Amino acid sequence: MADLAAVVVTYNGLPHVERSLESIAGLETVVVDHGSTDGTVALVHERFPDVRLVEQRNGGLAFGWNRGIAETTAPYVLVLNSDAWVVADGAANLVRFAEGVPRAGWVAPRLLNPDGSLQPSVRGFPTPWRIATEYLFLRKLAPRSRVLNAFYGAGFQHDEVREVEFAKAAAFLIRREAFEEVGPFDERFFLFSEETDWSYRARKAGWRTLFFPGTEAVHVGGASWRRESASLFREQVRGHLRFLVKHRGAATAERARRVMLAGLRLRALVFRGERREVYRDAADWVAGSTATTLLESAR
Repeated sequence: MADLAAVVVTYNGLPHVERSLESIAGLETVVVDHGSTDGTVALVHERFPDVRLVEQRNGGLAFGWNRGIAETTAPYVLVLNSDAWVVADGAANLVRFAEGVPRAGWVAPRLLNPDGSLQPSVRGFPTPWRIATEYLFLRKLAPRSRVLNAFYGAGFQHDEVREVEFAKAAAFLIRREAFEEVGPFDERFFLFSEETDWSYRARKAGWRTLFFPGTEAVHVGGASWRRESASLFREQVRGHLRFLVKHRGAATAERARRVMLAGLRLRALVFRGERREVYRDAADWVAGSTATTLLESAR
């Protein structure tokens, strides 16, 4: 498809990047690698010689997305995680859908887990209250309520087209016109909330973020609690704080930080094993200073 290019950002993407690239075979594809040491680069060279491979330092996911999109010229770009792949002719369906919706800047497909079950992906922009509903387990009281669970889509069934605040960025279509008008992804977000920030800015500029169940993508994701979970979870918390400082102000972010701290300490009491250690690590970090000072500290 001449009107569609694809971008995959990799960092030690084995074993799933092969499946990801196979799912977009025939598209102009750019792989941006951030210093893989597991054989990802060799695999791309050997198995996908038509793919353009860009190697650069690991400046974060937004840094990679921006570089990959800049390396393409098509009016639409499909962006995939290295552990995600589109099902059947889903890429073409995304473009057809976007072309029929005025001001569709970002289109998110329906995400599936590898076992075929739904992977909920629709989200709401962070606010102190929404942070509280998540970190203090309040959303469990009424998972379909917008009051108590807007942060996680208020129980949206992911079975119909819907305009949303934002969606998980494991797989998404972005319109180049929107990207150029809204601007690139903010590279201060290293691994989480870069899509949240971009969709928020896009909405303010009059562009729409849409969920489209007519395309499905499988996302392996990081559901298991591995050794690196503590640093990844801390990066997720940092992303929430950075979004709030940027779009709601330092005072609002500080209120959210205090809510987060209470919630993380509660979780450290409720959970056991590695999860407890992850939440303790995050609580110690959040307790260390104000929201703005935490964002200035090194990772």
